[in-house]
Amino acid sequence: MSQPRVLVVGASIAGPMAAYWLAKAGAHVTVIERFPKLRTNGQAIDIRTTGVTIMRKIPGMETAVRAKIVQIEGMSLLRDNGRPYGTIRATGNPDQQSLISEYEIHRGDLAKILVDLSREKGVQYVFGEQIASMKQVDNDGPVTVDFVNGFATAEYDLVVACDGATSRTRALGFGGGVRDYIAPVNSWAAFFSIKQDLINGSKVGHGYTAVGGRFLAVGNDPEGGNQITLMGMHPRNKRDLTLPFRNAMAEGEDALKRFIAQHYKGAGWKTDEVMEAMLGPGLKGFYASEIVQVKVPSLHKGRFALVGDAGYAPGPTGTGTTLAMTGAYVLAGEINKHQGDLATGLKGYEERMRPIIDDMQKIPIVIPHVVAPQTAWGLWLRNTIFAFIAWTNVLEYAQRFLGSAFADSDKYDLPHYEWVA
Repeated sequence: MSQPRVLVVGASIAGPMAAYWLAKAGAHVTVIERFPKLRTNGQAIDIRTTGVTIMRKIPGMETAVRAKIVQIEGMSLLRDNGRPYGTIRATGNPDQQSLISEYEIHRGDLAKILVDLSREKGVQYVFGEQIASMKQVDNDGPVTVDFVNGFATAEYDLVVACDGATSRTRALGFGGGVRDYIAPVNSWAAFFSIKQDLINGSKVGHGYTAVGGRFLAVGNDPEGGNQITLMGMHPRNKRDLTLPFRNAMAEGEDALKRFIAQHYKGAGWKTDEVMEAMLGPGLKGFYASEIVQVKVPSLHKGRFALVGDAGYAPGPTGTGTTLAMTGAYVLAGEINKHQGDLATGLKGYEERMRPIIDDMQKIPIVIPHVVAPQTAWGLWLRNTIFAFIAWTNVLEYAQRFLGSAFADSDKYDLPHYEWVA
């Protein structure tokens, strides 16, 4: 195959990363994004395990990431009276990370870094555009793509969906709806910045949990004020407990804010102040979404493939960024490895990624109970156990032991590709 034409859908993390590696593999890559410009808001995210390994394979990326690392020294966990009962800190060693990553960066900053790096490889970006329809005559032939907002209809050798867990592109490529293949975990999250400083400039974040699975994290915003993370976690059972959240989201941002404010009403510590700020003027970068897992029977269909949350959103495991970076690298690497045989390359992508996906999608049964207990008794027990662990310094040793799990990518046997453009 001469220089293949590839269309990547989505410009947040997975899309620019896939575009970079596919361009390195010799493809002519176009990225479309439905928003009119690159989204620079969003929460702080971690780069771990295989993500660190892949980052170090891209010249200049680690330096760029380090220049934008979130300046957080740790996380203090608080009782409802505001007194801390334990603090989690980074290890200081990027090759032995703790629960606090050495590579914590805002989603928008990482997206900007990846867009810039991919543009250096000749990747074209088209904002304010999305796919209207896709058609494949057969699985071995090109994909004809029509667009919504005037971008010219064209044939592509490969279309890659990187547009999130509720991917419209996945629905077009596989058929069905945007919630097909979604496995709910009965949780949601919201992120925004407020102009108030509730933690007096501290570079140690403050984390607070209230009964009913309500979690609040407050961190320093380098532009002034605080960055807020909210998580609503419910028991993982067959009941769909996030439906009220989705219904509020469907009504618009104001309705969603009112729903969140009602959910956190009277939760304790400084939650009422945060809710007042969320509903008032001066709010920045409000973003909220359901936390889900995506489980598809195949990562590709003909000349159509999935990367990142569109194909394997991991839910509350903290591995979404790493999985997206890994999938982008492996997809391009396998295609590059099998020059001229796209079908074999896509098969190799599936085979290489499946074990990694299965491992990173494992949700330890204790996560909801540890992060956000539902009852006053469960909350007291969690706090008491964690306070004892912190007091005995067991936490420091435990983090260093667990650090290898957060930083080591050897167990995944990540392939090294010889890039032939």
